[in-house]
Amino acid sequence: MDAFTTMITPYKADGSVDYETAERYVDWYYNNGLTGIFAVCQSSEIFYLTLEERVELNRRVYARAKQLEKSGGRRFTVVSSGHVSDTLEGQIEELNAICASGTDALIFITNRLDPNNEGDDVFIENAEKLIAALPEDVPLGFYECPYPYKRLVTPKILAWCVSTGRFKYMKDTCCDAAVMKERCAQLRGSGFNLLNANCQTLLESMRNGGKGYCGVMANFHPALYAYLCENFEKDPEEAERLQALLCMAGFTESLQYPLTAKYSMCLEGIETCLTSRSRKGEELSEYGRSCVRQMKLLCDEVAKKLG
Repeated sequence: MDAFTTMITPYKADGSVDYETAERYVDWYYNNGLTGIFAVCQSSEIFYLTLEERVELNRRVYARAKQLEKSGGRRFTVVSSGHVSDTLEGQIEELNAICASGTDALIFITNRLDPNNEGDDVFIENAEKLIAALPEDVPLGFYECPYPYKRLVTPKILAWCVSTGRFKYMKDTCCDAAVMKERCAQLRGSGFNLLNANCQTLLESMRNGGKGYCGVMANFHPALYAYLCENFEKDPEEAERLQALLCMAGFTESLQYPLTAKYSMCLEGIETCLTSRSRKGEELSEYGRSCVRQMKLLCDEVAKKLG
């Protein structure tokens, strides 16, 4: 099983991207047992970054991850998105630039392939055009990004994906355990792995054939996600208890994210400016800080008991 985080972007006081702190995040993710990072995604505020910033952020994250992978002797996967343009021409430029900066898989944002929600045929046609303009050897994936609208994939699209042999990862955001069960059944044996972004349904999705987690909350207590993904079959009762904790902790996602995640990084000893391009820094309330502190206290205690 895989446990991926969705990478957040730190900034300096002047508003520029703090690439050095981003590299420290990569170390922290790795040291807490995660198997991968989803770089330049919505958590990274890609709709607010220039292409140059997206490419440099991905380059830094990928390079550091591969250094850790080599020195630590443990796989550390980086999958990357970063295409935000409305036009296919713009997306081709963006994805090729990201690919050239280093990645283990390029991730297509589903709503970019069907910006006007015209249907599966349009989606597949646009996806085929993108694939034709990308290197033939790069693995691919999908992300059902909620912004600017959530475009869920259908059984028809999944069948097409499997037929190409190119797709390896899917960040599922449907938040519906029954739908994920059907998707896992359709993908079984294909090598196309479903990673659940919804912590409330994580354990059920893995028991139904999902291949792990890829989501926001791994920015707060990654070790617990790494533990659950690795051990959910070995100790079912402990898995149930841990799932219950992650379920409740996950409701803090509705607070002032990604500011809450940056505040959490500060609590971990990684100095981070509490700024964002997607929302104002003053939105991070004392209530939000208090919730993060309480969540950290509880999750740290559980992590100690789990070893």
